[in-house]
Amino acid sequence: METNTIEPKLTGKDFVTDQEVRWCPGCGDYSIIKQVQTVMPELNIPREQIVFISGIGCSSRFPYYMETFGMHSIHGRATAIASGLKATRPELSVWIVTGDGDSLSIGGNHLIHLLRRNFDVNVLLFNNEIYGLTKGQYSPASPYGSVTKSTPMGSIDFPFNPLALCLGANSTFVARSMDRDPIHLREILKRANGHKGTSMVEIYQNCNVFNDGAFEVFTEKGTKKINTLMVEHGKPLVFGEKSEKGIMLDGFKPVVVNVADVSANDLWIHDEKDQVKAGILVRFFNKPSDENALPRPFGVFYTEDRFCYEDAMSAQLVEAVSKKGKGNLDTLLKGNNTWTI
Repeated sequence: METNTIEPKLTGKDFVTDQEVRWCPGCGDYSIIKQVQTVMPELNIPREQIVFISGIGCSSRFPYYMETFGMHSIHGRATAIASGLKATRPELSVWIVTGDGDSLSIGGNHLIHLLRRNFDVNVLLFNNEIYGLTKGQYSPASPYGSVTKSTPMGSIDFPFNPLALCLGANSTFVARSMDRDPIHLREILKRANGHKGTSMVEIYQNCNVFNDGAFEVFTEKGTKKINTLMVEHGKPLVFGEKSEKGIMLDGFKPVVVNVADVSANDLWIHDEKDQVKAGILVRFFNKPSDENALPRPFGVFYTEDRFCYEDAMSAQLVEAVSKKGKGNLDTLLKGNNTWTI
């Protein structure tokens, strides 16, 4: 007799390992891993088809705590390893977990080439604007003037704007969320998974030991609404305690206006497919304390449909084998461009 067996539906607990979680008490990483474990069952992907790959840093302990396949790799090289895995096993759901130091410093070159090649992988960039694992040196994302263990007189480096960098590298999915907004983070994670191509998600993550409160104005109840701009496709850019403020464009210059003083048609309507406006949006990057500072945006800034590297590579391999002589290594090496000395 044949019997039909129904696999039990996975829950978040099924993605929790037996490893002791070793992050500092109060670290934002706890919230992020909780949201990832909560979202995973909703993706309906078997655990054996999911892989988490990390580099070096506090965030890079992630694979130990996910009950999936994974690899804790080399500093800055998670993107290269993930590229190789996706190229050879395109059916896998590949997630890259990295930090601002890991991906924007030693791994910066690998990151931009992953983005332009557009492998179908998901990048979670934990940005705490500090080197946490190595005990508090400034990172490529640390603000100018940051006093750290390696910059006691203040950093004289101008920081990266991570998402502007990623958009410049022709990323096909650019988004931002934060550790202290679990509902928003879960939605962004699901959007990233659903995108065919490289999904880049920057996550503001509080390091309560070496850079506590770096994003407090964006996460705390008393200041969040006036300093954050939650963008949604097809909706106007509004913010404030009662959504009384809005953004409109004066040419290409964003301007803050009172919603009551303008027509609804005058407000900037967010369009995820508009790369030019996305380029302006990721430049909302001033400190909230700066004069004429714009609110910091969160959400999906840009998404684009473009072929993935692994699909194009597979198509070329099929074509090479189908053509006479193209699938033979000796023939390929010998080729037509040879000469005798």
